[in-house]
Amino acid sequence: MRLVFAGTPDPALPSLTALLDSPSHEVVAVVTRPDAPAGRGRRLTPSPVKALAVEAGVDVLTPARPSEPEFLDRLAALAPDCCPVVAYGALVPPAALAIPRHGWVNLHFSILPAWRGAAPVQHSLLAGDDITGATTFRLEQGLDTGPVFGVLTTAVGPTETAGELTRRLAVDGAGLLLATLDGIAAGSIDAIPQAGDGVSLAPKITVDDARIDWSAPAGAVDRRVRACTPAPGAWTTFRGQRVRLEPVRPDERAAALAPGEIADLGRDGVLVGAARGAVRLTRVRPAGKAAMDAEAWARGARLSAGERFT
Repeated sequence: MRLVFAGTPDPALPSLTALLDSPSHEVVAVVTRPDAPAGRGRRLTPSPVKALAVEAGVDVLTPARPSEPEFLDRLAALAPDCCPVVAYGALVPPAALAIPRHGWVNLHFSILPAWRGAAPVQHSLLAGDDITGATTFRLEQGLDTGPVFGVLTTAVGPTETAGELTRRLAVDGAGLLLATLDGIAAGSIDAIPQAGDGVSLAPKITVDDARIDWSAPAGAVDRRVRACTPAPGAWTTFRGQRVRLEPVRPDERAAALAPGEIADLGRDGVLVGAARGAVRLTRVRPAGKAAMDAEAWARGARLSAGERFT
């Protein structure tokens, strides 16, 4: 099939690579978000998908909005059979959805109808899901509501962060997307409407969402930190300044500490109290400094008895 691929960040790369390598399909163009400021110098930087497409010699379209008439005309001229989508980052209007004869097929990192929205992996971790997966479905105007072509499932690792789980689903999901497009081309699969129950939403995780609530149980603290790693980064405050924490290790059997209370145990590590149990810190990033081992941070902070994160 003639394909126009839509995607923007790193998790879209395994799928684009699989489609570029497929002898059954031709990627005639890529749609991605416009170059955006990045780094300390805030220089305009192409998306990872654009960089790969340019390297592969594929035409790149970067509309500010996919409703722009110029973009719609260009897409129609390309005459794609299907538009596969992975983390594009913009709503596709009805006029664009109607152009390819097989529609737009989205790879979403959850088992739909669970976790519809921008941050399915993060919300799955926050909820403590044991099983997650990826879904291919036909894109429509509703938020991740379209009929489903295929699903894969996988167990969530007990220490996996959002970044690690997303990378794993991106690789496994690329195979699912390729198999879905092969099935569409062969006429061997049909899209099935999503179930009416089990719907949950996964809006974007904000910086405020990433603040640690020490009045929650240790397991919930652990899940929040992992869900917010690497972005937007879990944080708390210490002596009035923001501190970022890398993944922690829950310890429900730890000696009783008040919520947020910090205990420097020397070679035995640094514990922080929660509503039930405690968590063991791994690495800490104080404001304006590089991340460091928790023990080194505690030594430098010269903790007083009873000091807390808030």
